Amino acid sequence: MTSPTPPPLDPPHRVLLGPGPSDVPSRVLLAMAAPTIGHLDPAYLRVMDDVRALLRQVFRTENELTVAMPGTGSSGMETCVANLIEPGDEMIVCVNGVFGTRMTDVAGRCGARVHVVEAPWGETFEPDALAKALAGHPKTKVVGIVHAETSTGAHQPLVEISRLVHDAGALLLVDAVTSLGGVELDVDGWRIDACYSGTQKCLSCPPGLAPVTFSPAAFDVVRNRETKVQSWYLDLSMIAQYWGESRVYHHTAPINMSYALYEALRIVVEEGLEARQARHLLNHRALRAGLEALGLSYIPSRSLPNLNAVHVPDGVDDAIVRKRLLQEHGIEIGAGLGPFKGKAWRIGLMGASSTRRNVTAVLAALETIMGDLGAPLDRGAALAAAGRAYRTEAQ
Repeated sequence: MTSPTPPPLDPPHRVLLGPGPSDVPSRVLLAMAAPTIGHLDPAYLRVMDDVRALLRQVFRTENELTVAMPGTGSSGMETCVANLIEPGDEMIVCVNGVFGTRMTDVAGRCGARVHVVEAPWGETFEPDALAKALAGHPKTKVVGIVHAETSTGAHQPLVEISRLVHDAGALLLVDAVTSLGGVELDVDGWRIDACYSGTQKCLSCPPGLAPVTFSPAAFDVVRNRETKVQSWYLDLSMIAQYWGESRVYHHTAPINMSYALYEALRIVVEEGLEARQARHLLNHRALRAGLEALGLSYIPSRSLPNLNAVHVPDGVDDAIVRKRLLQEHGIEIGAGLGPFKGKAWRIGLMGASSTRRNVTAVLAALETIMGDLGAPLDRGAALAAAGRAYRTEAQ
């Protein structure tokens, strides 16, 4: 018996204000619809070269090994860890949320002797904690840390961390999945040895590629390994040949996703990194003013401007609010993870989603829903506070 044909694809329109993905500009979606060509076609090879050049600008690096790996941000994490770590190597991982925990797991699977430095969820790491760990583990090869912890909205300063890592003779590996293209990130200036990101956050590209960049020192480590990289698919010693002048075939590249990333990066560069960072910060300040006027308190002591993590007020049902936001207003925000499950909302203002219109919409919707649920609040205060923040910035 023949099964009926499913209906035509018709996904709903949403305002994506969660922890990712973010809204995708029409220019990027149209780029994805361009003709698919071969992964060794000269026209596609030119796209690869342009993507590398654009990524270097956005990462703020001159690193030769700067490429877009197939897969989401976790693919970037695995690429960096698997290529730098050999069985028995010592690695320190800083854990203050989900993604530090994930990096620990990945490092262990690659055979590392992992030493964990922990901070409470929502907090960032002070240099002294890492200095003690480095002193206690002098053979550390790599230190991994999350620049923008998506699970808590914590924004980790890196300059002093980098100095400590390099003074100890180790390599610095940074997770920039939620920060690239939205907040300041200076790979060369901060002496980051390996850094990875994802396309679906502040770059406002669909999920599917993971930009990575390796310093010359980090790539020397890859080239001088005694053992093969655990993953054939993510082995940079081979992938570098495909992205480099020799163009040695390694895998069939995601052609149309590369088009999307190319166009998304063009948008970032057209706006300018400093202007883009200022836009994210302005909308964050307005949103924060509005959320605090609703009585909501922030979780992290150092908050990301592009990911706002707040405590759910006592007596308010987290799931009901998120469900009504989605069903009645078409707005998606994120739930809490780990110890914050049911106790936090994560409101993203990333890339194309970071607009005054979206700030106003989510504040108005939250005020309506929370008021309906009996939360004590001053009607109109959230939008008034956000408006004052915008006017102050304009003066």
